[in-house]
Amino acid sequence: MTEQEKGRPDGRKQDSRSAQMHDSGLLREVLGGKWSEAMLAGLAGGIGFMYFVFEYKGHTPTMTIVARHHPAPFIPTALMHANIAHDVTSTTSARKAEQQLRSADGPVICLLGKEKHPVGVLGVDDDTVTVHNHGTHTQPLAEFMTSWGRGKHEMISIGERTGEPDVAAAVRMTCEHLTGPVLGNNFDVNFGFSGMRKLAKELRDKGKKGWSQRWADDPGFVRQRLHDCLEVEYTGPGATRPLYAEFLNEVGLPGADDLMKSGALWSKIAQGGDYDELADLVDEARSIEERAVRQLMN
Repeated sequence: MTEQEKGRPDGRKQDSRSAQMHDSGLLREVLGGKWSEAMLAGLAGGIGFMYFVFEYKGHTPTMTIVARHHPAPFIPTALMHANIAHDVTSTTSARKAEQQLRSADGPVICLLGKEKHPVGVLGVDDDTVTVHNHGTHTQPLAEFMTSWGRGKHEMISIGERTGEPDVAAAVRMTCEHLTGPVLGNNFDVNFGFSGMRKLAKELRDKGKKGWSQRWADDPGFVRQRLHDCLEVEYTGPGATRPLYAEFLNEVGLPGADDLMKSGALWSKIAQGGDYDELADLVDEARSIEERAVRQLMN
């Protein structure tokens, strides 16, 4: 019985709609259910934190949080640590991209549009392509090629497993990028535990850089952004923390209980509320995660 079948009480196969996070759920399906979603998410680097506010004249400031590991590419990193052979290619030629798609020996993942949304391609039959994206369906190839994009056509070709998963390297990456540095430049203040401290500081700030002034005219906007960034976009519920806790339990490492606690706090933060109270919750979540990381690094 596969991990997919184990995940349902009736033993029926899960699809990516039941996944906690799109990318890890998609990869699980493309790999035939041989890996759990939690394992693949953990091998991809698991949890992380990036916090930025983008301000443009004449526009409402935009807040972004990425709660999973970032900025290393999620799916290639998971395949690398899983020791699964893969090849990442990019071409501006639609004809060449179609040829590569037709000649693929196994499943591939295509990154669609400007957002590079990953979808699985299980095969091409004449002018029809079998796509996995929130379930498996067929689609006219010409239609798929249009959605793939008119600029770069990026594709991840997946080969055979070549060794045991490198759990230690994946966990080390997670811990190092939470504690910093990540990029090795001035932007590192926005990443990991440093980024959480910056978020808490700006939540409490009553000046122009604080949330109470930045979004004084549109508190609903930032409340929605908190929800989207911590529960939906490039993350799983609870800022990916519960999914990473599953990974830690699966590989027999400490810290799972702490990650479940911090995940509950991030879900509470995602509901919005008084900014000072949210700052306290961010500090509490960070403190719990710092304890978990200390355990993992020992």
